[in-house]
Order: sequence, then structure tokens, then C-alpha cells
Amino acid sequence: MPELNRLSVAAFQQADKTPIVIVLDNVRSMNNVGSVFRTADGFLLQAVYLCGFTPQPPHRDIQKTALGATETVAWKHVENTINAVKELQQNGYEVIAIEQVHNSISLEKFTIDKNKKYALVLGNEVEGVATDVIAQCNAVIEIPQAGSKHSFNISVSMGIVSWHFYNNIVLH
Repeated sequence: MPELNRLSVAAFQQADKTPIVIVLDNVRSMNNVGSVFRTADGFLLQAVYLCGFTPQPPHRDIQKTALGATETVAWKHVENTINAVKELQQNGYEVIAIEQVHNSISLEKFTIDKNKKYALVLGNEVEGVATDVIAQCNAVIEIPQAGSKHSFNISVSMGIVSWHFYNNIVLH
């Protein structure tokens, strides 16, 4: 719909990106992967790193939720998440795990620097972000929750945190 001012694939690829990379650490669900791509497209994020056994495009189950975002958002597969984290840090990214751990920082208390590049690491649906990956990260953020459950779905967590960073980096 032209009235929505949506970017074409070519325009998306040429556009200045929000300085955020999403890192998926052994995520198993193709639907989660597709949803992450779609949200990354929506916030014009730089890239998605698919680590370990995280499914990779092309696959119809990823496409079902990505709705073409695997064609716009840059992505790469990295066999080992630690290697992805180290690569991103060497390229100037502050790498933040999104996880519930001792000494994590509540999302609303984390200070976002508009002049930094960030990589946000989300983990496996059951195990979360691997302990050795958390140890390599610059910080750990936890999303505050008020209900009876102890976690959000990965794609929901990614959306919440991406919006928070996008709002603070791009909109303010």
C-alpha cells in the first residue's frame, strides 16, 4: 500500500540502519526466527546473526512469519555464538544478553548511548542464553514482568527490547 510509505527491498537495503544487531543463540523455532526477522525489518535493524542450530532461511516455516523480511534484513550464520559475540565486540558493538540472571539490569534502568552500536543476544526457548555467552557479554538486561510466568517468548522479548532501544536511539 503506497499510502503507508513502506520501503521497497532496494530502498530498505540502501537506508541508514538502526545500529542494532540481533543475535539468536541456538533458537529452535522457525516461527520465532521469522518473527525476529519481521520485527528487525520493522525497526530497520542492521542485521540478524543466526548462531548454532538456529534455523536459517530459506524455509517456508520461517517465511510464514517473516513475510519477506529475510529478503530485506541482512543476516548471517555463525556456528558458535561466542565467536559472533567476539566479532561484534571487535567491530565496536556493546553486546547485551537479554536474560534473567543475578545482577541483570532492568530494561528501564539500562542507559542507552545514542552514539553506541548494540548487539542484543536472545537465547534458546528452554535454556535461555548460554552461560558462557552471558559471561562474554558487556551487560545483561532483564525485562520486568508482573505476571505469574517467568519469561516472554523470544520474539516478544526481541520486540520489547528492540522498541526500547529504537525509541531511545532513533525517536529521542
